[in-house]
Amino acid sequence: MFKFELKNTDNKARAWVFQTPHGKIETPVFMPVGTKSTVKWIQNSELDEMWAQIILNNTYHLYLKPGDKIVKHFWWIHKFSNYNKPMLTDSWGFQVFSLWQTGIGWFKNKESLVKITEDWVHFRSFIDGSKHYFSAENVMDIQSNLGADIIMAFDECAPGTSDWNYAKKAMERTHRWAIRSLEQVQKNNQKRLEEWSYEQALFPIIQWVTYDDLRVESARFISSLDTHWVAIGWLSVWEAKPEMYRVLEIINPELPENKPRYLMWIGTPEDLVECIYRWVDMFDCVLPTRIWRHGTAFSSAWYIKITNEKFKLSDEYLDPTCDCKVCKTYSKWYLRHLIQENEMLGMQLLSYHNLYFLVNLAKRARKAILENNYDTFRNDFWSKYDVNLKK
Repeated sequence: MFKFELKNTDNKARAWVFQTPHGKIETPVFMPVGTKSTVKWIQNSELDEMWAQIILNNTYHLYLKPGDKIVKHFWWIHKFSNYNKPMLTDSWGFQVFSLWQTGIGWFKNKESLVKITEDWVHFRSFIDGSKHYFSAENVMDIQSNLGADIIMAFDECAPGTSDWNYAKKAMERTHRWAIRSLEQVQKNNQKRLEEWSYEQALFPIIQWVTYDDLRVESARFISSLDTHWVAIGWLSVWEAKPEMYRVLEIINPELPENKPRYLMWIGTPEDLVECIYRWVDMFDCVLPTRIWRHGTAFSSAWYIKITNEKFKLSDEYLDPTCDCKVCKTYSKWYLRHLIQENEMLGMQLLSYHNLYFLVNLAKRARKAILENNYDTFRNDFWSKYDVNLKK
């Protein structure tokens, strides 16, 4: 049920089409994040308006509430959320390890419990303190219950401050978990077919922390697995932009040319343009629906801080190059007013614009690749953007 076709390459940039059980995906593609089975402030019809092709759901949160078995009861995540396009669920590796000290929910002013063994990760829920056990196998089972088209292997997101010895142990454990994840997915897919359901495709994750030799070793190992594609994990968590671009160049010789590549947690215009230029095909990030809290919007000239005093009397639209409904309808002074008053409409409008901007930036990048014109597209982007950020 998964078919892949490389339509064109333009220098390092690539344009794919791949078919999933819930429709096709054309790359490069930005995936809006629907953490709890909803993209914050955005309706499904609005995702269709902005040409979003696939969304990401968070397995960790859906497991805790409402529960993966409840989602399966409603015929999996697509029926549960009434979204009939491709979906991806993550493996929640980062959530588990980022909750060592949460400072929120049940663990406010307490230290949360996370214990890592070869077979299990033990942790406590940030909601009520209940204890949970995750393994490569049951994380695949939970994602099978959720029913996304694309699922992620379980991995250990070791801290960026890890020394080389611990980073290598975490990487090797992640590799063993990737093998176990793949074996479990193969078993689950057989069961799913017996239930008259559809197969799921697995993304194993390249792991590394901050050591180049481990990055190359992990890229080589993950690429050797019998999967449809590869994911590049946590690079944006530890590195500044120039370093991130450098690392992509380092690991590229180890990555298979016949598999799409998903770079996790990337969600700024400049990173999409530069990472597409460096062989990356898929992206996701919560940033577009979070930065409204600071009154921030993407634009072709750099970020706009809509709450700035200079926009108090501005009747201009957010971005004259953007054709989304926000940029066609609402002035900067009105958006500034909504955000300053903490009105829900302001949150919705900035979130919509930011998502639209990234989704359609990827769409325009694809058009340029198909026309063998990506270098011109990239140069035109930077000619309008803040040149001081170009690396």
